[in-house]
This record gives sequence, structure tokens and C-alpha cells, in this order.
Amino acid sequence: AYYRASVLQSESLDQMVRKVSDLPMFAEPGTLWRYSIAADIQGYIVEKLSGKTLPVFMQERIFAPLGMTDTAFYVPAEKVGRLAALYDSDAAGRLTPVHEAGWRDVTRPPLAPSGGGGLVSTAHDFARFAQMLLNGGDLDGVRILQPETVALMRLNQLPASFTVTTNGTANVLTTGQKAFPFAAGMGYGLDVAVAVDPAASGAPVGVGTFSWGGSAGTWFWIDPTNDLFFIGMIQRLGGVGSGLDATTRTLVYQALEHPDQ
Repeated sequence: AYYRASVLQSESLDQMVRKVSDLPMFAEPGTLWRYSIAADIQGYIVEKLSGKTLPVFMQERIFAPLGMTDTAFYVPAEKVGRLAALYDSDAAGRLTPVHEAGWRDVTRPPLAPSGGGGLVSTAHDFARFAQMLLNGGDLDGVRILQPETVALMRLNQLPASFTVTTNGTANVLTTGQKAFPFAAGMGYGLDVAVAVDPAASGAPVGVGTFSWGGSAGTWFWIDPTNDLFFIGMIQRLGGVGSGLDATTRTLVYQALEHPDQ
């Protein structure tokens, strides 16, 4: 995520798309899923279809209608005092503050707003977005997505024979071995991981639960079967990889009196 963000900060989306268009295919279609800049290119497509920049489109079509007043690609001067500190772990495992300015200054609009990441938000704003998805695309009488679109988002697009690769690691879903961000019983919908067979994955979530995580210790899942969503924000780089996401799932579902109802 850091590498991708730093590349996007140094060149325009037009330059990025031109470079990608000249690259050979990584694999034959229908054989492999690879974590990539695909979502960044989706943002570029949105700009071309709408005739607006991605920040303007998101503000007009998503953030403003949902009342997400603290979500944007940067933090304006009057809100910088509310910006949470970001941490990493030192060699001894102790938390130590880190600064994003080396690769991204969140107090300034980015050169190339990315469809794959880079938003700054709050738990409250994110909760409204998650509730909209849980509701099937609308919130408080405002429709953002059609129910069919949300259903398509959480429909697994990968057959079990697919090889999943990220950062050079490859695996086959049917082996039961983990290959980030998938495990046995997990698939991928449209921009989100999907729980196809929770029992196989060892997660207590309902079938069709969709989720994703961010590099700075952020993660969420939305479970339509149990009518709930969860948002985690711990501001620690690599925090989700620590297993805290699995711990929170266990605690949440242990608290349910009637799962699946």
C-alpha cells in the first residue's frame, strides 16, 4: 500500500494508466487473482465517465448525501488538531510514533487521488457508509447504490481453482492454506473479500459477510446474515495482521444471543 501510494503521489493517474496499458498480462484471464492497482484504475474510470475529479464525485455522490462530514482525501487546516497519531512497532515490539509526510502529507490534497486508498475519515463517518451497505444501498431515505449492486459486490467472483497471489506469495484456495487476504472458504466479490464458507475459514461470521482492511490498522466487516457491521481503527501500521481482527470477530459473535436471526 505504501509503495502504491508513493507512486501515485509522484505521477498523475493518466500517466499511471498509460504505463499500465503498455504492460503484458500477468496471467491468463480466469486463472489468477492478484492484489494490484485495479481499484486505483477504477477511480480513474469514474473520473472519465463522470467528467469530475474523484474527490468531487465522492463528495457529491457519497459523502455529502450520507452526512460524512469528516471524510476526504486530506485534512483541512481547521481539522488538523483532530488528526489521530499514527504508530508502528520498534524492534522490541513497542509502539513508536511515525509520520506519513515521508510518503504522503495528509494535510494537503494529493496530486493523484486514488480509487484504492488514501481517504481520511472517522469511525462515525465510516459507520454511516457501512450501514448504507448493510441496508442494501440506502440510509435515512438516501439511496447511494441499488440493492442489486450491493448484492453483486458481495457475490464471490473466484472459482475454487483460482490461484491467489500477493507480493509474490501464491496459493490455491482449496488447499486450506492462508494466502492474504484469503483463507479457505473465502472468496472475492467486487473490491471486498467475501465469506463463502465461514465454517471452512474458521470465522464465526454469517455467509456472505464482506470485509477489507487497511495498512494503518483499520478493518471492517459487514454481516447481512446477522444484521451487523464492525469497524476497527487502531492507527497502527500492520495492526490488522496482528490477529486483532480475528479477536474482535470472536468477541462480537460470542455476544450474540441468537446468531443468524
